[in-house]
Amino acid sequence: MDDFKEKLIHLLHYPNISWSTVFQMLKKDPTLQSLYRLQTQLPQQISLFSPINRDSSLAKSSIISLHPEMIHEQIRQYETNDITVITIIDKEYPRYLKEIYQPPWALFAKGDLSLLDREPKLAVVGSRQATPYGKNAIRLIFPELIDNGVLVVSGLAKGIDALAHEYAIKNGGKTIAVIAGGLYHIYPKENMGLALEMMKTQLVVSEYPPDTKPLRWHFPARNRIISGLSKGTFIIEAKRKSGSLITANYAVNEGRDVFSLPGSIFNPYSIGANELIQHGAKLVTSAKDILEEIR
Repeated sequence: MDDFKEKLIHLLHYPNISWSTVFQMLKKDPTLQSLYRLQTQLPQQISLFSPINRDSSLAKSSIISLHPEMIHEQIRQYETNDITVITIIDKEYPRYLKEIYQPPWALFAKGDLSLLDREPKLAVVGSRQATPYGKNAIRLIFPELIDNGVLVVSGLAKGIDALAHEYAIKNGGKTIAVIAGGLYHIYPKENMGLALEMMKTQLVVSEYPPDTKPLRWHFPARNRIISGLSKGTFIIEAKRKSGSLITANYAVNEGRDVFSLPGSIFNPYSIGANELIQHGAKLVTSAKDILEEIR
């Protein structure tokens, strides 16, 4: 591992480090040569790392967490646990992901890394309260998508996300999960079995170090990665205000295709999906509606 990559990975282990903070540091010090000199700074001098608790003892312990030997040991354990760290400077970093606004500085990945190169990728997201209609739509549409080599990307959440991963696997396809928090803290717990299976035969990734517990803001943030990895995003059931629509908005902003499953006007879980169609998303009634756009 080269010196810059190692320093960047170390920096990502800093408690509550933000994307913008890393960006500002790289602007001031593109090679991160001064990174370890932070250990000698006074707590009031580390305000660059925001947000952070200003309590002196916590600030000191946070600085200690940057100690190279400690971080090196953590990274060595990742290798022991078959976790790979792919930074934005690595050739393995997905090219579509590099094009988005605020691409993750690194991906902590476990599973089949070759899936990052496989195309086309389709993000599939939807309600955590999947209805029989949504489940049947997946059963109808997925076999043809998988037969045509489409890789499914989703968020391992309850409901449509988990079903998307499961039906991709059942149909002999490939799938990538982008999770909130780190690989050692799968959420929700009910999807632990699916996550472990995917870590063996598919791929699970996160932009956070493995021991990071998922926080509320991690969930909308990871949606940019789900859409960013993919040529298009397919919404299957979504309320008017939902994380699925956040993912769709990321896709629109990056100039990617957005697909939506139409639903009943009486179903609250179809309101968001129907509104996407009103605003220009492609209405999907069969796999062909997606394949003709992303192949």
